[in-house]
Amino acid sequence: MHLKPLIMLALVAGAALPAAAQGAIRCTLLVDADSGKTLVRDGQCEQRVTPASTFKVAISLMGYDSGILVDEKTPLLPFREGYVDWLPEWRTATDPAAWMKQSVVWYSQQVTTRLGAGRFQSYIDRFDYGNRDASGNPGKHDGLTEAWLSSSLKISPDEQAVFLRKLVNRTLPVSRKAVEMTASIMRYPMLRNGWELYAKTGSGSEPGALPHGWLVGWATNGTRTVVFARLVQDDKRENGRAGLRVRDAFIRELPKLLEKM
Repeated sequence: MHLKPLIMLALVAGAALPAAAQGAIRCTLLVDADSGKTLVRDGQCEQRVTPASTFKVAISLMGYDSGILVDEKTPLLPFREGYVDWLPEWRTATDPAAWMKQSVVWYSQQVTTRLGAGRFQSYIDRFDYGNRDASGNPGKHDGLTEAWLSSSLKISPDEQAVFLRKLVNRTLPVSRKAVEMTASIMRYPMLRNGWELYAKTGSGSEPGALPHGWLVGWATNGTRTVVFARLVQDDKRENGRAGLRVRDAFIRELPKLLEKM
């Protein structure tokens, strides 16, 4: 088994990984989508790391804009032997809604493969996504399927917020349908304060560091929209995926944060 599955199994099972060389990364960032005013910015929000599964937001926009993805249920793609299958729920036929909910890596790779390297890089450049580096692992020519998975593509919470503002304000160079369908498959249950929530988790790791978890997205009450990014790096060995722990903690905190604004 090569390094990446070992990292992912550690993210899932809480296996031992090297400690971070420096202090664990923490960031909580909330930005008013309309004005761009920073509402909360706490921690190392300028720090770039792998986007991991938060990059599915960008892939979804690419897929719907290009016509590879059609709606929440189409295309339904079959699981095939040899696909990434680190989690049991990935070993089944998957549609766009399940792909986003279950964070199915192989479905992302099927979308990007159908895009091809040229279109894939073009979208990343037009989105101005992070460091825009889709080269992948050195010497492996695997950027089309690996760039966002603890590889060459990096993004900071600050950059996530800029990207998300463009998404909700419909200023990204994609179709209206691409934005609407992406929002549809990102939708979470309504927060307890009545705000609608759209979000995506991510669990990743940098070389020589413990895993980190993401939650990125936006919340809206119909008159105001706030984009957010929460990034937390583990400071010790933990059980389960970092992104899920970050998601659960942040969703508990988010209503109070929104009420203060």
